[in-house]
Order: sequence, then C-alpha cells, then structure tokens
Amino acid sequence: MGSLDGKVALVTGAGRGIGREHALLLAAEGAKVVVNDLGGAQDGTGGEPGPAQQVVQEIRDAGGQAVANGDDVADAQGAQSVVDTAIQEFGRLDAVVNNAGILRDRVLVNMDETDWDIVVRVNLRGTFLVTRSAARYWREESKAGREVAASVVNTSSESGVFGNPGQVNYAAAKAAVASLTQVASKELNRYGVRVNAILPQARTRLTESTFGDAMAPKEGKFDRWNPANIAPFVTYLSSPACEITGEVFLVGGSRVQRVRPWELDPEWKLSAEGRWSVADLEKAVIEAGVPKGQSWSANPSGGKK
Repeated sequence: MGSLDGKVALVTGAGRGIGREHALLLAAEGAKVVVNDLGGAQDGTGGEPGPAQQVVQEIRDAGGQAVANGDDVADAQGAQSVVDTAIQEFGRLDAVVNNAGILRDRVLVNMDETDWDIVVRVNLRGTFLVTRSAARYWREESKAGREVAASVVNTSSESGVFGNPGQVNYAAAKAAVASLTQVASKELNRYGVRVNAILPQARTRLTESTFGDAMAPKEGKFDRWNPANIAPFVTYLSSPACEITGEVFLVGGSRVQRVRPWELDPEWKLSAEGRWSVADLEKAVIEAGVPKGQSWSANPSGGKK
C-alpha cells in the first residue's frame, strides 16, 4: 500500500531533474501521474516530447500508470489542458506539483525585457495558471457535494526568499510564488485544498550551470545534492496524511526546514508622537543602528557599525 493509492497527481517540468524524481516517487507511492514537460532548454527555448515520454515509460516499466503531456503551462489553454488531461485520462485530480522553471541570469543593468518576461512567464505565470485551473476543478467538485482532499506544492527558491545577485528576474518570480502560495492556501482551504511551497537544494540543469563541480557526488558519501532527496517531502505534502498548509520549506539532502514568512522585526522599530520629520528620522536611524542582518552601504557619521 502506498501513501497515494487511488490518487491522481500532475507534475509540471517533470521530464528531468527534480520534477522527474517527483513523478517517479509519486507513482511509486500509488498515484497515477500526468508527466508534463515542454522539453525545452534551461533558458526556455525549444521543446521536444522525449523527456516526458521517457519518464512515463519508466513509471510504466515499474508497474505504475502515467501519461505524458507537452503543453506550455504558461499559456492559459496549455495550463487548462494539463489539468484536463488528468481528469480525462484518470477521472480525477488530487495533487498538483508546480515545478516547471527556467533561468536567464543577468545583473539588473544588463537585463533586457525579454529575459525578464520569459522567466516571470514560466516560473510565476505558469504556477498561477495551473493552480487556477486545478482550483476551479476542485471548487466545482466541492460545490457538487463531493469531498475534496487535494494538495498543491509550488516550487519557490532560496533566490526568491533570500535574494541572489544576478537573478533579479528569477528571484522576483520565485518570491511571488511564495506569496501566491500563502494567499492560495487561505482562499482554497474552504474547498479542501492545501497549498505549500518548497525551496529545493539539488543538482539540476539550472544549478549545475551556476555551481558546477561543487555539487558533484563524492564517492562513498551521501549525495546531499541528489534531486531524489527532494521528492519524499513533496510526496508527503501531496498525501492525505499531511495537514500542513500555507507554509514554505527549505528542502535539501536530509534537511527539511520551515521558512518563516515576512514578519515585523521587534528589535528594530522607530516610533514618535505624530508624523516624523526627515531630520528627526535621520537622527533616529543613526541612534537605532544597523537593522539586524543588514549593513550600511556607508557608515553615517556617528552611526553604529
């Protein structure tokens, strides 16, 4: 018996890397899986059906059930088609894993609109469109009186939460995915849908271009960068046994750690009677010192280091 016996899951960007491992483990745990992948390059160009079909064949060879889908999730009709594929092929949909993503790294001053638009389109718009299509299906199921116990797992990034120079487009999109996750969890809870997000740490086509040999496996040691390490927690979040919703987790190696959402800093706060003047703010900031975890770009006269 698997944790997802009788369930149907769809995984976007499932032809390679982290998404492939999600699809394989979801299937091993009993889910019927829609393997979506456009089959493009890491910068979003091109496309071919081979990667998705290969993963489907792996699942079938292992005794599971799966179907390939090559639609563009960042296109409204494509996103709807992915969801429709699950319902038409397997009769229902219980879990969505939004994993599709691309990179086009540039520093801000060198980034053109095309690099910005396509990265936001795939990473953020694609997540929104697939989630919206699935949510509409679950809403109708709930209104029809059928019990819904569904899950969405979105893929954010450490770059989006903590900021990584050279990835202003990717970081902005992934930060938005984390916020989308929190809002969607509040809106969809009434329909029986949980929504969470992960910040994966793993060796993929995208990370290898940045970190290279630093992520290479070392003989005789646990491979903490293996993308298969991410799949168990995603599968747990997708299973009926999980009650977690509205959370973001860093996941890598054998580590799973909750990431706190934006919160007010009780240790750095300025207050006054009535409206501040600019001059008083200047004095108050110097007296308060550097906000915890930050640094002055230039040390103001009299300020604290």
